[in-house]
Parts: sequence; C-alpha cells; structure tokens
Amino acid sequence: MTATAVVPAEGQTTQRWAYALVLAATGVALGVSGVPAPLYGIYETQWRLSPLTTTIVFAVYAFAALGAVLVSGRISDVVGRKPVLLGAFATMIAGLVVFVLADSVPMLLLARALHGIAVGATVVSGAAALLDLRPHRGARSGQLSGVAFNIGMAVAILGSALLAQYAPYPLRTPYVVVTVLCLVIGVGVLALREPHAARVSGPIRFARPAVPQEIRADFWFSAIGVMAAWSVLGVLLSLYPSLAAQQTGIHNLVFGAAVVASTAIAGAAVQIVATRVPARLAAIVGDTGMAVALLLTIPALGTHNGFVVLAAGVVLGATFGLGFGGSLRHLSDVVPHHKRGETMSAYYLLAYTAMALPTILAGWAATTWGLRTVFPWFVGVVALACLIAAGLGLRRDRRVAPADDPRAGV
Repeated sequence: MTATAVVPAEGQTTQRWAYALVLAATGVALGVSGVPAPLYGIYETQWRLSPLTTTIVFAVYAFAALGAVLVSGRISDVVGRKPVLLGAFATMIAGLVVFVLADSVPMLLLARALHGIAVGATVVSGAAALLDLRPHRGARSGQLSGVAFNIGMAVAILGSALLAQYAPYPLRTPYVVVTVLCLVIGVGVLALREPHAARVSGPIRFARPAVPQEIRADFWFSAIGVMAAWSVLGVLLSLYPSLAAQQTGIHNLVFGAAVVASTAIAGAAVQIVATRVPARLAAIVGDTGMAVALLLTIPALGTHNGFVVLAAGVVLGATFGLGFGGSLRHLSDVVPHHKRGETMSAYYLLAYTAMALPTILAGWAATTWGLRTVFPWFVGVVALACLIAAGLGLRRDRRVAPADDPRAGV
C-alpha cells in the first residue's frame, strides 16, 4: 500500500468556508443525537416504556457509533473525508425518516442505530478533516469541536422540546425540522473539496484503532477524562430530564430540555473563554471540578427547586466543558498527522463505550430500584473516575516538568 499525494491546483487549496462547514456538520450531527432526548418521556408515557427500555434505545445509538468509529477513521484515511461525511449525512437523514414513521420500539432501535453510525462517522472524519484543513492549529480545532458539540446539542434538545410541547405531532415535527437542516449541510458537503491531500491508495483494510507509542500517556490522560464526561452525558440525555421533572414537579418538556441545554451551553461558553488556558491544565481543573459538580447535583435535586436544579446544571456544564474541551484540545495538539484517523477512532471508541455501558446499567438499576435511589451511586462512581483522570494529568505534569523547565541543565 503506497501513499498517493493528491494536491489541489494552485489557488484551489482551500475554501474559506470549508472549516466552518465541517464544524457545523459535527455540531449538527451531535445535535441529531440529542433530538430524541426530550421525547423519551412521551415515548415512555404513550408506549409504556420502562427506564431500562429507554436506556437500551439510547445505548443502541452509542454502540452503533462505537462500531462506526472503529472503521470510519481508517476509511477516511483511504478514500478521503468528504465521501465519509456524505455517507454519514445520508444515513443520518434515513434515520430521521425512520423516526418520523416509528410506531414501535424496534423502529426506534433501528433509527437510533442509523444515527449512531452516522454520528460516529461524522465525529471521527470531521475531527480528522479539521486537522487536515488547519494542520498547525490542532489545539484550536479541538477546542472549537468541543464548542460545536455543546452548541449543537443544546440547540437541538431545546428546539426539539419546544416543538414537541407546542407544535402539532410532537413525535414527528422535531425530526422533520432537523431533516431539513441536515439536507442543507449535506448540500454544503457536496460542494466541499476533499481536504485530505495525502490519501492512501489500494484496497480499504479495516485497521484497529491505534495509539502511537510516543503519545500513549497523553492519550490515556485525555481518554479517561472523556470517558467520565461522556458517561455523564449518556445519563443526562436519557434519564436526567425525567428525574429533574420528578424532583421539581415541573413536567413541561421545555424545563427538562432546559436543564440539559443549560449544561451544554455552559460547556460551550467555558471552552470559548478558556482559549488561553493550557489544554492539560484545563482538563485537570475540569475533571476535578466535574467531580465536585456531580456531587452537588444530589443536594440540588433534593431541594425540589427548578432554579437550583438549573443552576447545578450550569455548574456541571461549565466543568464538563473545561474537562472535555481540554482533553480534546490536548490530544489534537499531540497526535501525529499521519495517525489522526486511527487515533481519533481509538479516542471516540472509548468515549462511546463509556456512554453506552453506564447508561444501560443505570437504566437497569433505575427499573429495579428507582432512578432517585440509583442516581447518587452513579454520580459517586463517575466522580471517582473524574478524579482518577485528574490524577493522571497531575502525575504526567510532574514527570515532564523537569524536562520542560528552561532552567534544566543550566
């Protein structure tokens, strides 16, 4: 297998809007994954679903995304980023159509599986495309990706809740609106010039996700942080809105969505503000803060006050954004350019595993003992994982500090 450089003609090396388009595509993809979140309560009521069924429907998405990240990074290295993005958006639209037509749990499972495949492929190929378009700004691309994820999630969840609460056909209208948006992004991807200029020729061979030896310590620091963060994200998107409604007595769909959206918006805002904070420091502070913020959600829910629950969501979102954004920025800045696809596949493989398995476990436990009983235990375990990630970062800092100290050797 030989590398073939595909060099665009002079004057056509870039499209000024390409970088923004890829960011928008990743934000929309994550938004699509969050559209059903405010609707799970309606499905549970109308279709009499248990918390376990709801979390299985959610987790099917995560497992499908996990499968996609296993192969999409390598495929995008071989055939290019644009074909993978086009296929992902076609699959995304197909999943939305299934949601519109869904009248049973198996159809929900199919729709979520399609979306998992689409979102996983978009996230991995999009992250690689951003690094292709601006190869010397890896940390900045990682930061903006985190912002796009959070904004896309917040807008989609809040918009879905508003449409479901106040528009006709609550289990149809949100998906139709998002389908139109995906079509617009798909047209933009069609016009995109391939950003990957050093593709590999020959047959496509699915390689396992790989982590270069020289960045292994950095990778695990980033990966454990994102695993803790995304396990929180899984429960936030599947069970937390219902729990917030139960504890506050506010059953308007917009309130549950606002709790999750405020978390996502706070995460995006912090990532924008923290631009000049070194990526590793941001991740360490964010992981530590996320552990504290998670523990604070327990007494916040105990107050039964909607404003306090929203405030706790903002604090959690701010620390989530700092931890997740710092981890992604750090990894984006250290990954070798020729290993981008496979390394990002490994990263998101662990992220989606952490999203799926704890969510299913929480759903099973909530069905057996009740969500109010299970939630504090879940929070405690995830808070511990956040502290472990922070500890790895601090340990790594102590190990590299002498070599980085300009006074060393003087």
